Amino acid sequence: MTPSIPEGYREDRNGRLVPEAQIKPIDLARDQLVQEKIQRALELREALRTFKADTFADIGAFVQLSGEQYGAKIGGDKGNVSMYSYDGRFKILRACQDTIQFDERLQAAKALIDECLNDWTEGSRAELRTLVNSAFKVGQDGSIKTAEVLSLRRLQFDDARWQRAMTAISDAVTVVGSKTYVRFYERDARGQYQPISLDVAGV
Repeated sequence: MTPSIPEGYREDRNGRLVPEAQIKPIDLARDQLVQEKIQRALELREALRTFKADTFADIGAFVQLSGEQYGAKIGGDKGNVSMYSYDGRFKILRACQDTIQFDERLQAAKALIDECLNDWTEGSRAELRTLVNSAFKVGQDGSIKTAEVLSLRRLQFDDARWQRAMTAISDAVTVVGSKTYVRFYERDARGQYQPISLDVAGV
């Protein structure tokens, strides 16, 4: 708990009590400005938190209500949902994005892929080798590009090793977290939906 500051004093950044009479007027004015704007920012942050929670709850309730029109029970708040105003001017998007990682089975997939690339005719698969090397390249943070690795599954080859490698990639996927978010859009004069920014820097 922050101790009370005696009347006529201000606490400086080092925790020392300084008489206001010894503080320059410009420093007092700056402090007042910062305190006022920060207080307003904290209030807006809390309002956004409440708005976010209410929006998720209202969308979830509406999805449930819509499902009941067809006798379907829809539970949970996962799943992408796009909702439009009647005139099509506004759109709300609720989306869930999973964070995935690969377990040790990815190493088996990489070994099988390397066997295929080494055995197939030299030069005929040069582009594929570049694609594979890019997908499995480890970044500075020790991670690999999950989207690029998963995209390899769209490539179809008859070699049984390649097919086992694609199965290993699928089996190696582990969902380590998920994040649900909501975004708001307004249609512009060209008919394109533009995001309604709730970030101070974007308004």
